[in-house]
Amino acid sequence: MSTKRLMEGMIRCSANYAPLTPISFLERAAVVYGDRPSIVYGDVRYTWQETFRRCIKLASALDGVGVSRGDVVVAFGPNVPAMYELHFAVPMAGAVLCTINTHFDAETVSGFLQKSEAKVIFVDRGLLHVMLGALDILSGSMIEQPRLIIIQDGPETSSDPQHLEYEHLLASGNLDFQVRRPEDEWDPISLSFTSGTTANPKGTVYSYRGAYLNSLVEALLNEMKSMPVYLWSVPMFHCNGWCLPWAIAAQGGTNVCLRDVTAKSIFENIAQHNVTHMGGAPAILNMIINAPASDQKPLPGKVRFMIGGAAPPPEVILRVEALGFWVTHCYGSTEAYGPATICTWKPEWDSLPPEERARMKTRQGVRHIGLEEVDIKDPVTMESVPSDGTTWGEIMLRGNTVMSGYFKNTKATEAAFEGGWFRTGDVGVKHPDGYIEVKDRAKDIIISGGENVSSIQVESMLFGHPAVFEAAVVGRPDDRLGEIPCAFVKLKDGFSVAEEEIIKYCRDNLPSFTAPMAVAFSDLPKTATGKTQKYVLREKAKAMG
Repeated sequence: MSTKRLMEGMIRCSANYAPLTPISFLERAAVVYGDRPSIVYGDVRYTWQETFRRCIKLASALDGVGVSRGDVVVAFGPNVPAMYELHFAVPMAGAVLCTINTHFDAETVSGFLQKSEAKVIFVDRGLLHVMLGALDILSGSMIEQPRLIIIQDGPETSSDPQHLEYEHLLASGNLDFQVRRPEDEWDPISLSFTSGTTANPKGTVYSYRGAYLNSLVEALLNEMKSMPVYLWSVPMFHCNGWCLPWAIAAQGGTNVCLRDVTAKSIFENIAQHNVTHMGGAPAILNMIINAPASDQKPLPGKVRFMIGGAAPPPEVILRVEALGFWVTHCYGSTEAYGPATICTWKPEWDSLPPEERARMKTRQGVRHIGLEEVDIKDPVTMESVPSDGTTWGEIMLRGNTVMSGYFKNTKATEAAFEGGWFRTGDVGVKHPDGYIEVKDRAKDIIISGGENVSSIQVESMLFGHPAVFEAAVVGRPDDRLGEIPCAFVKLKDGFSVAEEEIIKYCRDNLPSFTAPMAVAFSDLPKTATGKTQKYVLREKAKAMG
């Protein structure tokens, strides 16, 4: 029977079709989980009914200050309740939410404001000086100054009385506001700028459809049952918190907001609120395992920890799981709404020796259910590499949870999607079981004497040294070999070690050409999401030569 005949008598209407939107998660949570806690933050407590009403009123208030469908609303703040509410209220007003990394300076923020043509800006009081500096830079170039709303939460600083305060604005809204649902699920829901591991962050556009699907994916990847308790150590400004603000609403969970992420605050909140899930970069794991005994508390139950970014060394995984965490490694990017692959655990691996189990967890795994395909390809021929665990290629993605494109940058979008795949710029291998493993960023591969050196492999080895707290490896120009591996190492408190010892340790455990030939001891420059800014280290390494 032909498709045309099958379609006879069928119509698409409001009875059987609605554009996908994560707003529906909050509407349902208000009914199903209405009296259960939605947000916990110090002495602040809200239920799902209260959060729903607050978001409706905030959306109405945004309409009252002139926000229209498609306008950009900026949020510049840490993981406080207002940041959570804005993830629903802004799209409820039909606007596009643009969250900005709180570690960016005034000059960088001014560029984002100019690119996005922000209509309204919400800024945490503790970051007001940065935002005022950014607006001052733009004072002569903007046709219309955006409206500034102050989130009065945080360190005591002077605020300009001419600006509205968040709670006052919210109180001005009406509960009978008609929520502006997307006209098309391809419409933009948010704008996220890349985290700054390169010197040129780009704006990625997320659709309602992608946000809806990735939210459900995140609940599945984190194995969240109904009413989880999620500790916010992942910044909500980063990939919209991996879409977890919407996912927690879908499951009627409790959001434990965390302004300052420290080992002490992590252990205290887990113990006090019976946290079941959290996530973050490897730096968070490092912080946990190196916490003073006085900051550590016994966990009330198993805490699932989704780790993003570069894979932590096996030793780190072993130590953090000994404390009561269950680590699952994921891999992704801002362009993929956060996680794109997951190292799905298989029961047969339970019987492996601890070190081997931890090593299996460092792989980046398989595509999550929201993606159509993940592959390792030759970037020129677009042929898939063999599943032999050794042949390098570029990691490529395609599916419904890949960004719509780069904001106002058609050239970059076309380059990223060349060949019908999203080209991640990451180099990896595919193992015989189908699991992928990241070897490096394409730009981070060190070519020394004609041999490819994986900076990730050397960093993992450095982490195994008992004195090393953090490490990063970059290439340093060399007249004879082209490049040589150069390591930047931060030592644990109370430890002292010479450059020669670090180099010898690597040479004893790695092929000689991969071992660093120079070591510098210093703090590592980081983005707010815990990623090392290697472009900064490359400049430092060049100056050392």
